[in-house]
Amino acid sequence: MEMEGKKELLRQILQKKGLDGILITDPYSLRYYTGFSGEGLAVVTEASTVIITDSRYTEAAGKESSFAVWEYNQANPMKELFLSLIKEDGIYRLGFEDASISYADYRRFSGYLSGRTEEDNGSSSAEISPVGNPAVDKKNACMVPLENALLLPRQIKSEAEISLLRAAEHIGDLAFRDMLDILRPGMTELEVAAELEYRLKRHGAEGLSFETIAASGKNSSMPHAVPTDKKLEPGDFLTMDFGCIYHGYCSDMTRTVCMGKAGEEQKRIYQIVKEAQQAVLDQVKEGLICKDVDAIARNMIRDAGYGEYFGHGLGHSVGLYIHESPAFNTRDQSVLRAGMVITDEPGIYLPGKFGVRIEDMILITEDGCENLASSPKELIEL
Repeated sequence: MEMEGKKELLRQILQKKGLDGILITDPYSLRYYTGFSGEGLAVVTEASTVIITDSRYTEAAGKESSFAVWEYNQANPMKELFLSLIKEDGIYRLGFEDASISYADYRRFSGYLSGRTEEDNGSSSAEISPVGNPAVDKKNACMVPLENALLLPRQIKSEAEISLLRAAEHIGDLAFRDMLDILRPGMTELEVAAELEYRLKRHGAEGLSFETIAASGKNSSMPHAVPTDKKLEPGDFLTMDFGCIYHGYCSDMTRTVCMGKAGEEQKRIYQIVKEAQQAVLDQVKEGLICKDVDAIARNMIRDAGYGEYFGHGLGHSVGLYIHESPAFNTRDQSVLRAGMVITDEPGIYLPGKFGVRIEDMILITEDGCENLASSPKELIEL
């Protein structure tokens, strides 16, 4: 969606919710709706689209966004800029991102909205209780929770977004290919993580989408294990869960390999996970319910006798943020739509022994999916 289209979408939200303005404070929403990748906030009314930031980012904001850019500083404090916008545009009902705003920021902006602060009246009574009734008296200033109004449009990725997500996942493929040439017994998990992160950036990543997981042997039975100084040993399973950021968009991939020859139990567990992961790739498509997709892999793992060892959800959407909605889990009733990008990552984790997880990022299409990853998934014994 082009920037003017996003401005129009924001104004439609204003009208639908009976708002005078929308306050955007979440950094991912800020980037999505304004194009601005720095620190600050945005306010949208029927008359204005404004980014408020400081001197570190004013030039960048002017280049990245078509919103007006206001700089706050000692001469023009944030409070005064915000109050002038409230007055000029007649803002009484202000929508805010209740899922992400801090309590401190909520109190601050609600105080601005009412024209009071704690310093003005010596108490915290400046806080305004959020309400969601558009019929409320317009003269009663209030903060209105936006709930998922700004999140839902981000679920369907544009062609430009898909191109960036595809490129980010390809960087992961390149990094994994490099790792197969350097992994060896004696390396520590910390070294594995460092090498992965170096390779991601060498291939064009601007940062990491989350903290890299490199877990070997018994540690691999912990889905979100933190890399340690444990050394890789012959016979260890090594699970690597890694992702990068490319032009703001995230990737996510997991591969499990064996240091040397795998035992029979390791091979059996690996094959169960691999088949469950592939079954999702074969069956997922637009129109399915998220929890039903989760059940495809979960039921296969359960029927193989390992249901209690697959505790997390099957996957999550990916975009500007690594964990977006909707998600593949046992609760999500969302209907899949073409253009969603979601991970497919079943796993089996045997406490005190080892774990296996295989993960790809997939693009939902009308009649199936496109796997954005191309790294091999047969059991690799190094």
